[in-house]
Amino acid sequence: MKILVVDDDRMTVTLLEQLLQRNGYTCVLGITDSRNALDTCTNFDPDLILLDLIMPEVDGFAVLEALRSDVSESFLPIVVLTADITEEAKARALEAGATDFLVKPVSQTEALLRIRNLLETRRLHLVLETQRAALEEAVRDRTAELRGTIAELQAVNQRAQTSSAFSGA
Repeated sequence: MKILVVDDDRMTVTLLEQLLQRNGYTCVLGITDSRNALDTCTNFDPDLILLDLIMPEVDGFAVLEALRSDVSESFLPIVVLTADITEEAKARALEAGATDFLVKPVSQTEALLRIRNLLETRRLHLVLETQRAALEEAVRDRTAELRGTIAELQAVNQRAQTSSAFSGA
């Protein structure tokens, strides 16, 4: 699964990339310019985003709100990373759509466990979406089949009524 790290601090990005890769996550992309976050999400199509809140140019709150305004993505876990431990920051991030909240410096064990759990939830969500789409397709196919059968039965019934009317006359 693909993980995107968005943080203006290059060292934090590098550390997170290395931590994730050492723990088996092979598709990790880190960026330090939050102005590129939305385009990167579109092109990279991550399964989970680790997002810093306090960044120059475009802060993490703005990125979070922009990502959540895209209704095409039904479940994309976004874990907010920040040194701001105020209740206001936490509430604002969660209200804007953060899935989880980790305080810097991040505990590696805690981060890895949360990431693992959220990626498993994402995977299961994608499986359900695939199954739902397959079921909808099966229902459409079966409905079309039934409509065809109904039309055939109506035609046979019409012919039988017409034949009956002629033979009785």
